[in-house]
Amino acid sequence: MVQQHCATRKVFSVLSLNLEMEGTNAPVAMEETAAPTLSKKEKAKLAKLAEKKLKKEMAAAQLNQEEDDPLAGNYGDVVMENLQSKEKSCRVWTNVGDLGQDHSGQTVLVRGRVHTVRGKGSLGFLVVREAGHTVQCVAAVKENVVSKGMIKYVGKLNKESIVDVEGVVVVPPKPVEGTSQPVELHVSKIYCISKAAVQLPINLEDAARSELDLQKGEQEGIQYVRVGQDTRLNNRVIDLRTPANQAIFRIQCQVSALFRQALLDENFVELHTPKLIAGASEGGSSVFKLDYKGQPACLAQSPQLHKQMAICADFGRVFEIGPVFRAEDSFTHRHLCEFTGLDFEMEIKEHYFEVLDVLEKVFLTIFDGLNTKCAKQLEAINEQYPFEPLKYLPQTLRLTFAEGVAILKEAGIEVDPMADFNTETEKTLGKLVKERYKTDFYVLHRYPSGIRPFYTMPCWDDKSYSNSFDVFIRGEEIISGAQRIHDPELLTKRATECGIDVKSLTTYIDSFRYGAPPHGGAGVGLERVVMLFCALNNIRKTSLFPRDPQRLAP
Repeated sequence: MVQQHCATRKVFSVLSLNLEMEGTNAPVAMEETAAPTLSKKEKAKLAKLAEKKLKKEMAAAQLNQEEDDPLAGNYGDVVMENLQSKEKSCRVWTNVGDLGQDHSGQTVLVRGRVHTVRGKGSLGFLVVREAGHTVQCVAAVKENVVSKGMIKYVGKLNKESIVDVEGVVVVPPKPVEGTSQPVELHVSKIYCISKAAVQLPINLEDAARSELDLQKGEQEGIQYVRVGQDTRLNNRVIDLRTPANQAIFRIQCQVSALFRQALLDENFVELHTPKLIAGASEGGSSVFKLDYKGQPACLAQSPQLHKQMAICADFGRVFEIGPVFRAEDSFTHRHLCEFTGLDFEMEIKEHYFEVLDVLEKVFLTIFDGLNTKCAKQLEAINEQYPFEPLKYLPQTLRLTFAEGVAILKEAGIEVDPMADFNTETEKTLGKLVKERYKTDFYVLHRYPSGIRPFYTMPCWDDKSYSNSFDVFIRGEEIISGAQRIHDPELLTKRATECGIDVKSLTTYIDSFRYGAPPHGGAGVGLERVVMLFCALNNIRKTSLFPRDPQRLAP
């Protein structure tokens, strides 16, 4: 602040001189001697020099440099002009996560956030973080390289500011505690390209603290700050910077990629269906209604209708990864008003188990892929939210709905054999299945027709049951699917029985009048898959910017 004030006084002096030279009546004392008369050419030259000096001093003030520091060019705040894509240099940045012992002795340039910072005499320490990876940077006074001014500058950096750091990679004699990278960066240059506010709405250290540490703190009487869910979501941009959150959404990315590739390998075609439709795709009243140019419309509850129409259009096997909208007033730990659906549909030759065969193969591929490719990310999540790895069998367990009811009854739990299970019943069944079959991943099929969507094919031997299935992870449903009705008359009858306006489904039902093969498919909730694979307690942890009945921002 003192430095900036000094710069301001000097700028004021130069401006005063300029005013004098422009012919104002205000006299300027110059060592008690009257100002000499100057020609227009001399005035112009002097004004140009003053302007040049002014620009230099203003730049120095912006850089927060020590004015008399000969090494001031090695540190400071980068002015906006140099961040506006003015020119492209030949500089090469190294990712923090790539720094290792093989870089020892090399000079590298990294960009990251100021994670922690502290000064100690002639030493300045800061930890720089990039994409969840951290490295310790050490600034030590060194002739012709690092000045006391730089140490002072480093000590004043605000946490979460973004900096470019250039330095030599050094392997310390003892491993650095608290950083992900096993090396240090001995700083020669450091520039701040974006300042963070001095006071942040949430402290990243608090947001990243593990559940075990919080519990331990309570036992030892330590008052750690517990960052609540609403506080996290209200400040989601900062919350997403924690190692666990960085890992969660990288795992989510892999789930989508593995799902896509596994289906492409099975000759599926990726399509993109409309999200504005004329009528409900799942039945019921849980739709977001809107006016579409004077016509009643709604947001699609799933791509169900159009992916079936794609089967009628001879695509054979299709899938989609896209948004799904449900206007449910549900405040549970596993429901959202908008989520990402992983959907597929396929022709079947004889039995809806053909759909299950593909589904199980895809998900075993996903589980194996996550365990192989995302070991570091799973470890990061486990450090903040401890969990047991998912148990699954090489041959997925399949039980009928009636068998699930029987398992519950054997445990003394009475349920309506024709009604859907509630969340607690599903969890209880999941525990019982794990105890008996040693798996967290299993299938229930042949559900009662009365609790399935109108387009679900009834069983051939008992119409009160259907050719449908749900798939569970850790006792919670993640997938719902079935063989679909491909006969237009039966489809019309079922829609009417479910209270759906058939007129709004005319184009859908008509698509089956031109020849439709037997087919089936399934819909998967991406956020729910990640939540349950990692045993997280709330789906909002796996939604980037969650949308629930009470949240429409950020």
